[in-house]
Amino acid sequence: MLLKKNKEIDVNNIPKHIAIIMDGNGRWAKKRGLSRTMGHREGSRTLKKIVEACYKLGVRYLTVYAFSTENWSRPKEEVDDLMKLLLEYLKNAERELKGKNVRIRVIGERRNLPEEIVNEIERVQKNTEHIEGLDFIIALNYGGRQELVDAVSHIVEDVRAGLISEVNEDIISQRLYTSGIPDPDLLIRTSGEMRISNFLIWQCCYTEFYFCDVLWPDFSEEHLIEAIISYQGRQRRFGGVK
Repeated sequence: MLLKKNKEIDVNNIPKHIAIIMDGNGRWAKKRGLSRTMGHREGSRTLKKIVEACYKLGVRYLTVYAFSTENWSRPKEEVDDLMKLLLEYLKNAERELKGKNVRIRVIGERRNLPEEIVNEIERVQKNTEHIEGLDFIIALNYGGRQELVDAVSHIVEDVRAGLISEVNEDIISQRLYTSGIPDPDLLIRTSGEMRISNFLIWQCCYTEFYFCDVLWPDFSEEHLIEAIISYQGRQRRFGGVK
């Protein structure tokens, strides 16, 4: 697959795990005189296209930041609309992905989520848990610091129960929401912001970051490929010397 300026994607060096902070829905809507809800809905359409693109490219894991623990501070009307959109997405996910080997997982705190959404999460996870292909991971009511707090709490309980005698990186990783999922190779954030906003803060210690000015609803397969080509042009040293 070729891009302008003769840049070509190396299909043999596709990131195994891509994480995305889908930022800019509200600004996209404001520029067009639309409600923020319309921006989120358009962002949902973009997400479907990007999941499809990652599947075609052979990405093994895709994690997207759908709703953070901090997002509850937004206006109630916007939060309610987001919850409706997320519920709609979960209900339709299997039909949208029919014929594709996509497993759906949801990470984050279930507390505070509407019961109907929790039920849909459990249903869609159970129905797709046997599928091997692309693991599509939705971070919902997720916060990186809360994830670490929960992990530490579990470790304390296990120490008290005599199940573990020492704590190391593996012990912590096994108690994160992402247990069993490899750390992201590439994190993409749209809309021009250059921070990770409490997203996968443990997991991203050696992740390659890619920031672009494109607002999420305008993010396309070509933009995804540009991010991957940028990733492929970097040397990943993991603290060593090459």
